[in-house]
Amino acid sequence: MPTTVREFRAGDAPLTMVTAYDAPTAAACEAAGVDAVLVGDSMGNAALGYDSTIPVTVDEVASRTAAVARATDETLVIADMPFLSFGVSEAESIENAGRMMKEANAHAVKLESGPHTVALTERLAELGVPVMAHLGLTPQKVNQLGYARQGTSEEAAREIADLATAHADAGAFALVLEHVPANLAAQVTAEIAIPTIGIGAGPDCDGQVLVVNDVLGTSDRLPPFAEAFGDVKREMDSALSAYVEAVESGAFPAEEHSHVERDLDDLY
Repeated sequence: MPTTVREFRAGDAPLTMVTAYDAPTAAACEAAGVDAVLVGDSMGNAALGYDSTIPVTVDEVASRTAAVARATDETLVIADMPFLSFGVSEAESIENAGRMMKEANAHAVKLESGPHTVALTERLAELGVPVMAHLGLTPQKVNQLGYARQGTSEEAAREIADLATAHADAGAFALVLEHVPANLAAQVTAEIAIPTIGIGAGPDCDGQVLVVNDVLGTSDRLPPFAEAFGDVKREMDSALSAYVEAVESGAFPAEEHSHVERDLDDLY
């Protein structure tokens, strides 16, 4: 599995990336052979109880990234830069991205990309901060774009293709393509030299990424491009219901769950 972005390359098998927001999940991802863990700002919806990714802070991403990094040895750890943590000023953008590597031990950062991030991607790459670009549906622009498929017109598709090339030329080591037509993603993948990671972008990308809640089956609602590969929510509901029942009935804790120190019998 890759430990540097240099090793994160398309090979015989597609690359795999999953989001994770805590140490146990990250450890499970590594044990399963996942190539990269994205500490996504999707934690806003998936783990922090927000309605979108917009409220997620740099501190929250840094804390979660550090937990993921502590739980993994070989998996590439990528920190998602949250809304307005980059692009406001170059100095602030560099400071926030650098913090993810210096303090949280990320190997790279991901930027929701556009024309405004080409120069920043180049500057971060010059400074030794590897950048994963992200085009198509960019959830931080939910108030502008909603969650609709992107790149569906020739003009919009050409803009995504041009931005993909620009970010690859600027030094991005990989590109996420989210919720775009599969034939657009295939053309971008064939054209640029860096690996593409699809989510709702068809089978021709160099790899795939999904939110871990969707993979495990704990999401309340799956996006149209995702699939649940387990039913962990049912297992959680069953285990918690069994616990409540056992406590209320007196079955737990049982004798084997307790320790009696006989010298303490006469305290009162």
